[in-house]
This record gives sequence, C-alpha cells and structure tokens, in this order.
Amino acid sequence: MNLLSLIIHSPEMSDRACAENFATKWSTARVGIGTHLALQEDSATDEFFLMEGRVISSICDPDGKEVCVGFYVGPCVITPNIARTRNGVSLVSITATTDATVARLNSDLLTKLMLSSEPVRDWANGILRKALGQKADREWCLAALGGSDRLEWFRENFPGYEGFFNHALIASFLGVTPVTLSRLRSENKRNDTSHRRSSSASV
Repeated sequence: MNLLSLIIHSPEMSDRACAENFATKWSTARVGIGTHLALQEDSATDEFFLMEGRVISSICDPDGKEVCVGFYVGPCVITPNIARTRNGVSLVSITATTDATVARLNSDLLTKLMLSSEPVRDWANGILRKALGQKADREWCLAALGGSDRLEWFRENFPGYEGFFNHALIASFLGVTPVTLSRLRSENKRNDTSHRRSSSASV
C-alpha cells in the first residue's frame, strides 16, 4: 500500500484531490535497523509515517536506563511531533528495530497545510487524538492494573507484538522487570493449557 492509499484510508481525509496533494509533500526513505529517527534531547522537526517495518520510542533516565514508551508496526503514523517534543526538543528517542520505510514531513509545513486545508487539519487532529488516547490508556494500565492484568491489556491492545519486539522492551513498557514478564507469560501459558484440558474433559 502506498502513502496516498494510506492517507485516503483515514475517515478524516475524504477529499481525494487534497489527499493527492498532501501525499506529495512527504519524502520517503529506507532506513536500516538501529537507525534513530529522533534522539532524546536533540532538535526534532519532523512528522513520521511508518510505511513498513517496526519502530519503538523510548526515554532514558539520568542513569541511562531505557524505558520503552511506544511501539509502532507499519503502516502507521508515529506519534505527532507536538506530543513528543517540548520547545522543539525531542522528549524521546525513536529507533527502528527492523529495516523500515519511513515518510517524513516537516512539522511546520504540516501546520501550514492544516491552516489552509480543512481535510488535512481533520486528518492531523484525528491522528493526535488517537496518540493522546493511547498514551492515556497506558498511563491507566500502569496505575490501575497488576502484572498479570497489564500483560492481558497489552495483548488486547497490541496483538502479536510479543512476537515482534524484544521482551525486555515490552517489560519496560509495562513497568515490570524482564524476569517478572517471563514469569507472567509462563503462568499465562500454564493457565491456558489447563483451561484447554478442562474444556476437553467436560465435552
């Protein structure tokens, strides 16, 4: 699927002519595994559309410990610049965990396009609402749920991602240690096996 098809697929972008013009503003490039699209505390001026591949966003604390705060599997829009920067400086690092194809657009240009085009404005605002909703959902998960329920929440909201991303990153995203995540996954697997056996016996 090309960029135009992905943009038109959004319910907010109903004007095809506008979508075609909008798609031409993005530049697309292939990046290798380990490439940083943004670095924490560096200037950040771009919006990113992940066409294919996998990317994470992360934050490092003063001791250098990395905490994963976002997973992206293409095709998708990476969290808008306004929601991951402060005064033009990136609050997160964005790193490709596989080879990936990424489309870029300067955030100032996007702002100008939003001011001049209602469909672009609706599209961008829809993306931002979704990103903020996902952030709020994760904050609720960390505050309200215990370990096993966090894992269940992750599986419901990010189906298949356990096979896509390093489990240490998933553990940090869920606010648990890798050892705890491994234990929770093992317990879940045993419970699933026990449930299947119980169901078979009752037939």
